[in-house]
Amino acid sequence: MTVTTHGPLPGTPYDVIVVGAGVVGSALARELARHPRLRTAVVEAQDDVGQGSSKANTAILHTGFDAVPGSLEARLVREGSRRLAAYAAESGIAVEPVGALLVAWDEEQRAALPRLADKAERNDCKNTRLLGRAELYEREPRLGPGALGALHVPGESIICPWTTTLAYATQAVRHGVDLHLNCRVRKVSQGLLSTDRGDLRTRWIINAAGLHADTLDRDLGHHDFTVTPRRGQLIVFDKFARALVRHILLPVPTALGKGVLVAPTVYGNVLLGPTAEDLDDKRATQSTADGLTRLREQGRRILPELLDEEVTAVYAGLRAATEHDDYRVTAHPEQAYLTVGGIRSTGLTASLAIAEHVVGQLARHGLELGPVRELEPVRMPHLGEAFPRPYRRPDLIAADPEYGTLVCHCERVSRGEIRDALASTVPPGSLDGLRRRTRARGGRCQGFYCGAAVRQLFEEARG
Repeated sequence: MTVTTHGPLPGTPYDVIVVGAGVVGSALARELARHPRLRTAVVEAQDDVGQGSSKANTAILHTGFDAVPGSLEARLVREGSRRLAAYAAESGIAVEPVGALLVAWDEEQRAALPRLADKAERNDCKNTRLLGRAELYEREPRLGPGALGALHVPGESIICPWTTTLAYATQAVRHGVDLHLNCRVRKVSQGLLSTDRGDLRTRWIINAAGLHADTLDRDLGHHDFTVTPRRGQLIVFDKFARALVRHILLPVPTALGKGVLVAPTVYGNVLLGPTAEDLDDKRATQSTADGLTRLREQGRRILPELLDEEVTAVYAGLRAATEHDDYRVTAHPEQAYLTVGGIRSTGLTASLAIAEHVVGQLARHGLELGPVRELEPVRMPHLGEAFPRPYRRPDLIAADPEYGTLVCHCERVSRGEIRDALASTVPPGSLDGLRRRTRARGGRCQGFYCGAAVRQLFEEARG
């Protein structure tokens, strides 16, 4: 098992290098690990997996009901949704099948609902149902006044995006894939990656660099798409708000995306967002007063009582929007190079299917994959509130009292969980990485009370 964070890189060439350790890059690493004859590596500019768009999204496991029928995205989301649901059950990733309601607030939106139901049918999502006003309010009694009806999509679920990316990377590393963190790619040419930690040589390069996928494409002379970072700001409400909402509440979608939603999270909070702001700066992940004000205005219409609840956190993520309405998965066999670009908000759901599709492309374009093996399953720490956490399991505490010693009281995170995360296959490189693995410092006090104790454990483990 090899995870590097500093120092020189291996001089021996790889068969495949994946650029980017987001949810798609990590899924690709996992899929490539099924072929033991391949020498595979993942390079990531930041100090952890899932540090870009993969950590700051709405955490929804989509059905693909509203994708463009017949598109690559529609097919991969449909396949990926089923595969990820099964993988999550096997791996301990928190998922709750709460279902979604697309709420119509005017006659134009209500008229669009049958068309959306037909679109869902064409995307093999066959169990949607139109709801009248009375049934809608019976299902969501705290919904704001004035809604006219809804489309019920029972298959939509909420998921833990942090654990998903980490599970893929953990499984890949345990099966021989090298993970090189703090390894920013400066330039790419055929068979060669120049990084700030030195050069790496490889037979094939897979570009899964998310927001920077177009930049890498340009290095090899391709101008197939341009990534425009689309900022999505979100507000996280305290756990006391969870009883206000039963489903994912979606607006009728527009060309910019799925719009502002209200959704529960597997951690017991409620999300409001995201905005959809097309920007020039691929580092603009800050929240803005105007953006949060607009969210609160829209949230007050959707779920008025939500705005009376305490805010736990705000955050913003950037989606890799392009000028195309489909994924940009393109092989350039003459350069032994393959781009996986334009993977927007559905990338989490589609990740396993994207990985299988891309590795199939490699085989079709001449890479000998060799034999296939089944991977040993991983079992990740379950971060969801709907299942017993370690502090509520007498059997665990009896075997190891560290699981009964709480460090973060807001999120009920034990010393044992923090210890395990710090000693894991892909350990956190920062306190934020530790939070994504345990929820420590992620509650209503945002680390005010537990921050010093968590930092001490983190620093002791590092050295």
